[in-house]
Amino acid sequence: MRITYLVCYDIADDKRLRRVFKTCKNYGDHLQFSVFESDLTPTEKVRFETALRDIIDHTKDQVMFVRLGPAEGRGDRVISAIGIPYVTMDAPCFVF
Repeated sequence: MRITYLVCYDIADDKRLRRVFKTCKNYGDHLQFSVFESDLTPTEKVRFETALRDIIDHTKDQVMFVRLGPAEGRGDRVISAIGIPYVTMDAPCFVF
C-alpha cells in the first residue's frame, strides 16, 4: 500500500541542497521551494531515506517526512494557501 508523505527539508549547503532537490524530484511532486509530496511504498520510503542520509550533513541539515495517510481512497488533493496563491511548481529550482 502506498502512503502519502509531505517531505520538507532545510539544507545548509548549496551543493547538498541541489542534490537533495534532485533526489526528492525522483520520488515525488514538487509543491513549494523545499516541499514535496510523495506516494511511497514502504520499500520506496526506505530507499528514499537512505539516499537522503547519504547526501545530508546530519549535524547541519534536516529532512522531515510527514505522513498524510494512505494514497488510495483519499480523494482529490486539496491545497489552499494564504498570501501568494499556490501554483503547481513545474519549473526547476535554482540555487545560487
